[in-house]
Amino acid sequence: MLLSEEDPELIRPARRRNVRSMSLNRAEQTLFHYIENHTEERQFWQGKVRDLMTESRDDLANATVLAGELTRYFDERSRVGAVAAQVVENEGFGRIRLRNLAEHLMRTWGPVRPPRPARHSGGDEISL
Repeated sequence: MLLSEEDPELIRPARRRNVRSMSLNRAEQTLFHYIENHTEERQFWQGKVRDLMTESRDDLANATVLAGELTRYFDERSRVGAVAAQVVENEGFGRIRLRNLAEHLMRTWGPVRPPRPARHSGGDEISL
């Protein structure tokens, strides 16, 4: 492999270290472990995250859309018993928010975004 070629597997461990401190609620942790432990589910969500982030560069909107998809998925999985019903009973499904999980998946599986350029404010500042 040439250094100029992009290899996502080289980047992935470093990106995982950066998001380890991400705070996920109990429902988000349960769903994340379920997705991680089921190969087909993981591949489906990896593709969904990449497609969504490729279509739009607005990560806030992408996180909102992905959180809605994850909420519907969590509801579906909890109805068939794949995700522990205890989580839903303890937290109440209407109160479950999966926004942090959506952002976590985007950071872990999404394309690497170049850093934003520093904003230079002009006009009102006095330069010495």
